[in-house]
Amino acid sequence: MARGPMNPNVKGASFALIAFAVFASHDVIIKVLGASYSPIQIVFFGVVFSFPLAMLYLLRDTTSGTLLPVHPWWMAARTVAAVITGFCAFYAFSVLPLAQVYAILFAAPLLITILAIPILGEQVRWQRWIAVFIGLCGVLIVLRPGQQELALGHLAALISAICGSFASIIVRKIGREERTVVIMLYPMMANFVVMAALLPLVYQPMPLADLGKLGVIAVLAWIAGRFLIAAYNSGEAVIVAPMQYSQILWATFYGVLFFDEVPDMPTIAGSAVIIASGLFIVLRESSAPGSERPVQRTRSRAETGTSPRVSAFLSPDRKWGRSGKKNASKPDNS
Repeated sequence: MARGPMNPNVKGASFALIAFAVFASHDVIIKVLGASYSPIQIVFFGVVFSFPLAMLYLLRDTTSGTLLPVHPWWMAARTVAAVITGFCAFYAFSVLPLAQVYAILFAAPLLITILAIPILGEQVRWQRWIAVFIGLCGVLIVLRPGQQELALGHLAALISAICGSFASIIVRKIGREERTVVIMLYPMMANFVVMAALLPLVYQPMPLADLGKLGVIAVLAWIAGRFLIAAYNSGEAVIVAPMQYSQILWATFYGVLFFDEVPDMPTIAGSAVIIASGLFIVLRESSAPGSERPVQRTRSRAETGTSPRVSAFLSPDRKWGRSGKKNASKPDNS
């Protein structure tokens, strides 16, 4: 018996689960390399290997215009935030257990909800404020200040979550008017210039095998980005967005398999609180007007500016269909 077409939401959720599984594998390689090399060196070569893949996006952008941003100050702020996000995330993955890093990064929906107020002028009702407060309490459970020594890795993960949320909200604000190529290219170029300037301070010769791992990182980020775009193009954001939390399962699996990392009870409990609050916010937004859904309409994976996971493809005003052509008239659920 022939099967009918797959339900769009099931299809979207499936694509998202694949995307985040690939992202988790990407993060494992970062952690492996982070044991031997500075995040500066990893980010630099990650950008270098990502440039050929970025060209695939650039060649498809037929929008007329220059490479000068329409909103230079917002673009500058977003570029700085993306560079900080990448460096801090790579450092956190290299020194902390995977599950702890993900638990802290899962605070992004809470931070996006807060940042949407001053930047987008959105209103947040008391139910979501309660969810934000509970979620931040979950972050404190994971960090448990006073019970464990907080290291630079914890601070880096927090900074990455904050800056990543900030960069995402800026894309939400300017995505309609900025060219895709501009939104993608500036963070990558900034990462290249900044990390190249700092590289002589930390550089260590890399064998061919480790250079190959850096190439794999770039490819995995590109593949995961494509699946994430397909997920948001197929299913509703309220279904796709929560799939990011599947990364905690991969973190646990990979942590046990490769790094002898078994999540402790505070990490498990805090993660559960953060995820529950994030899910509540997403579900609450599903009943709100389209202009009041900052979490659903923002990427589920913060951009680091190290690979061509272009933000504009998941911005609220740009939708890419199966043909790869922009459809400005079609409503976007991402």
